[in-house]
Amino acid sequence: MSHHDDDSIDAPIDERRRHFMISGALFVAFSMVKGADILAQEVIADEGAAVHVAKETQALAGSLKTNPLLDAWIKITPAGKVTVFTGKVELGTGVRTALLQVAAEELDMAPSLIRFLTADTGASPDEGLTAGSHTMADSGSALLNAAAQVRGLLVGAAAKHFGVDPGTLSASDAIIRTQDGRTMHYGEAVGLVDLHRNATPNSPLKDPKTFRVIGTPLPRLDIPSKVTGGASYVQDMQLPGMLHARVVMPPVYDAKLLAFDEAAIMRMPGVVRIVRDGSMLAVVAQGEWQAVTAQRALAASCQWSPGRALPDPATVHRDLKPLCTQQIKIADHHVPSAPAVKTLEARFIKRYLLHGSIGPSCAVAHLEGGQLTVWTHSQGVYPLRDALAEMLSMPKESVRCVHTEGSGCYGHNGADDAAAHAALIAVAMPGHPVRVQWMREQEHTWDHFTPAMVTEVKASIDAGGRIVDWQYALWSSSHNERIVNAGRLLPARMLEKPFVSAPSTPMLQPEGGGDRNGIPLYTLPNIEVVNNFSPTMPLQTSAMRSLGAHTNVFSIESTMDDLAHMAGIDPVEFRLRHMDDPRARDVIQLAAKQFGWPRPPRARNRGVGFAFAKYKNLMAYVAIAVEISVEPETGLVRLEAAQAAVDCGQVVNPDGARNQIEGGIVQSASWTLHEKLRYDTSRIRSFDWGTYPILRFDSAPKRIDVHLIDRPGAPFLGTAEASMGPAAGALANALFDATGKRVREMPLAGDTLRKLIEL
Repeated sequence: MSHHDDDSIDAPIDERRRHFMISGALFVAFSMVKGADILAQEVIADEGAAVHVAKETQALAGSLKTNPLLDAWIKITPAGKVTVFTGKVELGTGVRTALLQVAAEELDMAPSLIRFLTADTGASPDEGLTAGSHTMADSGSALLNAAAQVRGLLVGAAAKHFGVDPGTLSASDAIIRTQDGRTMHYGEAVGLVDLHRNATPNSPLKDPKTFRVIGTPLPRLDIPSKVTGGASYVQDMQLPGMLHARVVMPPVYDAKLLAFDEAAIMRMPGVVRIVRDGSMLAVVAQGEWQAVTAQRALAASCQWSPGRALPDPATVHRDLKPLCTQQIKIADHHVPSAPAVKTLEARFIKRYLLHGSIGPSCAVAHLEGGQLTVWTHSQGVYPLRDALAEMLSMPKESVRCVHTEGSGCYGHNGADDAAAHAALIAVAMPGHPVRVQWMREQEHTWDHFTPAMVTEVKASIDAGGRIVDWQYALWSSSHNERIVNAGRLLPARMLEKPFVSAPSTPMLQPEGGGDRNGIPLYTLPNIEVVNNFSPTMPLQTSAMRSLGAHTNVFSIESTMDDLAHMAGIDPVEFRLRHMDDPRARDVIQLAAKQFGWPRPPRARNRGVGFAFAKYKNLMAYVAIAVEISVEPETGLVRLEAAQAAVDCGQVVNPDGARNQIEGGIVQSASWTLHEKLRYDTSRIRSFDWGTYPILRFDSAPKRIDVHLIDRPGAPFLGTAEASMGPAAGALANALFDATGKRVREMPLAGDTLRKLIEL
């Protein structure tokens, strides 16, 4: 924006300030005398400088856009000790290891020589949430460039000190060497240059052909303690003088606490205090089992007001449509095409699912000297910090959230809510570290369930078997009720003076929420895709791995197979005929080749299926071929084997990438074949593993092979959530191949399938 065509200069001072704040400009306090020439000149100059800074910042890689200072990412002591920071968290995806590899590569250091720290509001850059398969694309890109620039500055400073050309120096393991043998370690070099400076758009990146750390299977940093029983999770934390707390939750949504027997509970062994604020109720004890025992007794003594009713679970497809009050057209493209000769119409349904965290949500909080520290497995320590400060009426600077791994899940489970519980109790008991862990039934019944979805498709093919029309609609909510204010914290809504949750808004394309991957990557001459958005859900819902992509790809890829059958064309060939993206074609062809597609005729009750997607149409490309077996008598479906081909750009840790694709296939199989939340009009009924079955070890696939297409030097493409949709689509198509029955309502297996086969 140039001041020559900007009419805001004649606006009142407050309006100009608002305008510049919105555009990212930084202001120095100035006189409020309207119309002063010197003021106008200063504002114009400030605006121009701010726009220049904004453009420079936006040109930076990944999260450097929002955290441009180099020493926010990398700190070097005078002794040469190197610490690297990320604002992302380890959720079991292996990103801590992969990010360390990225930094080590560009710093020319062995990973073992670097201290690597993840999200901590008292130390790390603010990278918001670790979600959406953004870690490598955002933090990985930022670290790649920050490390390269730091190395370049250090080498440049050493070159100036030695009086030589920087190109004649080499760096290895934090030591810079001249050709004649003189050396300087990074600690000495950092004394000659100031790293407290903004990154620049251009970085002295290494030639990918020289990579020694990136692209190698470095063993995961977090695995040893996990497999040996060491302290690995926030659930394992122990602090001196730590007290244990358990909370009592309402039996149903919107129930209010009326009364409880405080005197009886306070007489129980080890009980220190009962903390109540409105309907937020907790008991604190010296020992964990004492807290559990007291919590059970306390819960039994509580009297609650009636809560609100839930919808009939048998009418998901009817219940959702009236809730969807906003219609958003996310694709609308029409060109002349051949006439349609065959048309397919179908409806797909996904019910509510829960995260099913293996370890119930947990947090530890400690208020001391006016400073509150919370150890949490939240996916976003900075948003959580801000919400806790709001809830407690404390300055943000007085609240510190430190990420500590949880034995948890992918998505918005109870981590933030448990942290809020711990914070509320710790503030009520200053000086005492307080550990809060939810009970299993609380983790299940007060989960942020993944929203139910309904999708409908109408697609037509011409006489040559080409798709000539594609109409797709979906009904769902945002799939993302992450922490943006205190009202998004469950305990904050239960207080005597409750906070109100921020309104739900749709996540915009190309990322999308419920409509994520709702636009096929295939080349289609006529396409219309509509997201029917609901700002409310009758159940508490939020983000779970892949958001709407799981259901949308399931629907799209099932339809692609049905259209291929209508056209009499092999399903893989049918996809290739409609795919122009060369990288997509590569993974489709590789997965088919490794699987041996097309397979020869199969034994009875066995089937094969194929599916493809590019996650969010922005991230990793994944194609999957699967083989399943079906027991008609029981409706049991087993994923026997899978072959997956993946293009995630530059591969940092091959083992890590394969782990995520394998894990995604297994988890998607559990969702797609087995899982559904049980509830009735009174309350949630999935309160334990018996009432919410997941894939068991004896049903795990015998073989999964993941084939990576490495593209050295290409941007990192997020992988962790990329296999959820293709796995679901491939399973649905294999089930059709095995039984001749097209099942469009998840879960696909079980009694419903058995009855369908019997027809």
